[in-house]
Amino acid sequence: MMKTPLILAMCSAIALAACTDPASLGGNGTVSNQKTKQGAIAGAATGALLGALVGNRDDALKGAVIGGAVGAGIGYSLDKQEADLRRDLGNDNVTVQNTGDRLIVTLPQDILFATDSFSVRSDLRRDLNAVAGNLQAYPNSTIQIVGHTDSDGDAAYNQQLSERRANSIADILLDAGIPFSRIQTFGRGESQPVASNLDPAGKAKNRRVEIVILPNA
Repeated sequence: MMKTPLILAMCSAIALAACTDPASLGGNGTVSNQKTKQGAIAGAATGALLGALVGNRDDALKGAVIGGAVGAGIGYSLDKQEADLRRDLGNDNVTVQNTGDRLIVTLPQDILFATDSFSVRSDLRRDLNAVAGNLQAYPNSTIQIVGHTDSDGDAAYNQQLSERRANSIADILLDAGIPFSRIQTFGRGESQPVASNLDPAGKAKNRRVEIVILPNA
């Protein structure tokens, strides 16, 4: 019974994504619209599913339209925020990834901290202050700060170190005026590698702090 409304909802999502293309709204086309479209489709699919679960075909279609509009708005806002971040950050080692529903700012720990330290290097505070300024300009989001390590040493020690490093980044953002209510900190230790821990290059990639920016619906 749910297949028809969900299929129709996805069609609505695709149509809505086209309508929310920044270029079609008369913009200058300088901000990418791909994530906007992805946000519209994802939002519509979620809205359709919720509508179908709690109601009928009409509820599914209403959910698709509402969810698509919300998703498109989030996607477009993330595009703008990403562009501003890339403009303001002055460090090529800091990466910004836009997944369509969040931004992930990755800071290699080797440029943030000395070995076994959780004190942020003074020359990296400029980049963190740039991130803080961006977060103030886009206040409607939750910020998750996640510390990661490589697998060298004791796992329990790595867990504690990742937590302390995440908290150190949070302290800088708090000092820069980001409200405590927006910030969440996590330490993942060595449990979530993004590369092999069998060679130095992979270990360097695994030693990182991620600032995840989650727009509030």
